[in-house]
Amino acid sequence: MLQTLIGKIIGTRNDKLIKKYYKRVQAINALESKYQKMDDDALKTEFSKFKSMVLNKEKILDEVLEDSFAITREASKRILNMRHFDVQLIGGMVLNEGKIAEMKTGEGKTLVATLAVALNAMMGKSVHVVTVNDYLANRDAEEMQPLYNFLGYSIGVITSEIKDDSHRLKTYNNDIIYGTNNEFGFDYLRDNMKYSLGQKVQKEHFFAIIDEVDSILIDEARTPLIISGPVNRKMQNYELADKVASKLIPQEDFSIDEKNRVILINENGIKKAEEFFKVDNLYSIENAPLSHHLDQALKANYLFVKDKDYVVQEGEVVIVDEFTGRLSEGRRFSEGLHQALEAKEGVKIKEESQTLADITFQNYFRLYQKLSGMTGTAQTEASEFLQIYNLEVVSIPTNVPIQRKDLNDLIYKSEIEKFEAVINKIKELYNKGQPVLVGTASIEKSEVLHHLLQKQRIPHTVLNAKQHTKEAEIIKDAGKKGAVTIATNMAGRGVDIKLEQEIKDIGGLYIIGTERHESRRIDNQLRGRSGRQGDPGTSQFYLSLEDPLLRIFGSDKIKGVMERLGLKNGEHIESGLVTRSVENAQKKVENLHFESRKHLLEYDDVANEQRKTVYKFRNELLDSNYNIHNRIVENRQYMLNQSILGARMFEGIENIDMQGIKSIIKEDFGVELDDSLFDNTNEGNIQNMILEQITKIYEEKMSSLESEQRNEIERIIYLQVLDNKWREHLYTMDTLKTGIGLRGYNQKDPLVEYKKESYNLFLELIESIKIEALKTLHFIQFQAENVNEEVQDSTQKILEQLEESQEDLDYNTDEIEFDLNPKKISRNDLCPCGSGKKYKICHGKSGPKKGLLAKNNV
Repeated sequence: MLQTLIGKIIGTRNDKLIKKYYKRVQAINALESKYQKMDDDALKTEFSKFKSMVLNKEKILDEVLEDSFAITREASKRILNMRHFDVQLIGGMVLNEGKIAEMKTGEGKTLVATLAVALNAMMGKSVHVVTVNDYLANRDAEEMQPLYNFLGYSIGVITSEIKDDSHRLKTYNNDIIYGTNNEFGFDYLRDNMKYSLGQKVQKEHFFAIIDEVDSILIDEARTPLIISGPVNRKMQNYELADKVASKLIPQEDFSIDEKNRVILINENGIKKAEEFFKVDNLYSIENAPLSHHLDQALKANYLFVKDKDYVVQEGEVVIVDEFTGRLSEGRRFSEGLHQALEAKEGVKIKEESQTLADITFQNYFRLYQKLSGMTGTAQTEASEFLQIYNLEVVSIPTNVPIQRKDLNDLIYKSEIEKFEAVINKIKELYNKGQPVLVGTASIEKSEVLHHLLQKQRIPHTVLNAKQHTKEAEIIKDAGKKGAVTIATNMAGRGVDIKLEQEIKDIGGLYIIGTERHESRRIDNQLRGRSGRQGDPGTSQFYLSLEDPLLRIFGSDKIKGVMERLGLKNGEHIESGLVTRSVENAQKKVENLHFESRKHLLEYDDVANEQRKTVYKFRNELLDSNYNIHNRIVENRQYMLNQSILGARMFEGIENIDMQGIKSIIKEDFGVELDDSLFDNTNEGNIQNMILEQITKIYEEKMSSLESEQRNEIERIIYLQVLDNKWREHLYTMDTLKTGIGLRGYNQKDPLVEYKKESYNLFLELIESIKIEALKTLHFIQFQAENVNEEVQDSTQKILEQLEESQEDLDYNTDEIEFDLNPKKISRNDLCPCGSGKKYKICHGKSGPKKGLLAKNNV
């Protein structure tokens, strides 16, 4: 009842919006005759006039929208021989308002985007058009370039093939940039690892239009973008853990929770594992790595299936994207799971890596001032788009009514019976000449169908993640007479299947789904392959009680109905009740995934605030005009206060620990204090005199440098300390996140605990950056006769070393060592001040008192 009511409210809101947009469509149509009369030069001049008005802030975008859309449509008609339909004009308005335009397959979303792109590019800032793969980015940019060039805009494409930063920089300087979500995201992370503003390729994050927005912001939201480097820690017993896992028996030693994808080892399993590992207590602190590896090995062996979740290709385990069915090359499962899969498959085990920079797609795309998207399927996740991204979904009517027939699901008892029925249907359609596209949920099932069709000698094409390079070309031919195409449900997304009149006359493209996906959107995407632009077509799903969705989440009603009917082998049931039950099962899974994505975002939001603070300061340091001298003076005063007051060296005027203070100042600043400083017993005076002395020594050392060189070396050292500390912090945060869930057993909210712990860690990060950078600067000594030349050479070598490390990133960056660091004291060493305490609880104590760093100044 509630869902029906919400649906009516959303529907009413959608209808009102469409009516509002139609009024503006009439105004745009009224301008058509005016611009039709102009020649090309006059049309270009008119568009430039509106651009100038917007740039000079004489008009805002909304005031020139109708003219901009009318000119863009007229230009498209002349240049591309494509005239925007009224519903496409509505789509352009939806995008311009920062909403999601839900438009069915074949409605021309690529052309729709040009309206909002051309309008927003008038602001003089780059507009980003985001696609799901390189093929679509290149195709759309190539098709639309003549139109954009006519309107006076430059266009560029960012793909994975562009390795050279100078090429990327040149591309980002265009008015309009097409590219994939991965490339935009990784460029942002790489930019925040650069050591010069001139090396950064991305400019502002002004306006982005995301094509197939549900795929990028929903399906891939749980996969963070990560640039990582080697951990430099000893490889642990992955192979041993795999052998132990293979010896444990399901149900007897552990239980498998397929619904939540969790394996729970019982007491019997723990005892066996301890015997195999030859340890007394598997869960003691020293054996923690073994228990962790065993958990991952059990997951690898009993939850992850070859040719479904991953494939083995050229001696490597490659992840298969669960939504697209494509190979996710370059991606690796975290927390040792990928190594467990490598041990399982007997391929070379690659060492674990450390996160150097990371961000989720959720937080990357929220960087944009304005964000919008297009897709054929968004209403099922409308509430998530609104909650997470503040994006409203607007369903836009089709230009021509949909003629496709969506038949009820057919449900069989077993998978064998289901596939027999599918093959019989394919044979019937093939003999008739009607093209059929068969969607599968995994590579494994597409291979099964392939072998069954081979036995029947039915010519067919298989399109799956093992050979998706030519998928666009293959999917285009799926509408030809007698064509039989087997594809994973999302293969060829974004590519239209066009039909000849002969095919339309015999019923159009027939879609067969061999399994319901966990997400209704994916099923709707498969259906949407047929019935474009009013074409005829049919879609039907063939299911069995052995399908994972029905087995794990399915309603008992379906089983009950089949049992009461007493179905024989090969027989099926077909009813609206059954189809609704399947959809209810899908809704359960969708809710689980939504909670998972929301959970990830809540944790990442904590890290995101820290990331923004660090990157903001990093950008300030990259600016050669930044006055770092003031920051160093401020930090020196702070560090001195921490060194002396924090250590409580003053216990009254009569009792001053001179030797303790001298030791600290020597350790922290490399300065040997004169005993005469302590003749004046006033605590404040002594501090001031100490500050004057260490400042004087520092300034004398730096006075031999030219102002520009001094500023450069201070900035570089601060940057390098910042980066090293940030990487250590990310590793600590990863470790914290991994174990924080256990706090729930102590009746504590893990998220609240994570926020508190991470805040304290961030305060420690700020403290350590200040201290480490200042120490390094105070300990630097210049030996050469010509100091300026030495500094110039040193800074140049450092920068070259840093630049080389950027070239080698390829998502595998080594930490950069800097040879000017002072000798570092271990946290467990005795403190050099002579207190007799360990350094970590004396002068190495990095947790500042509450309130000291309220502004988070690094």
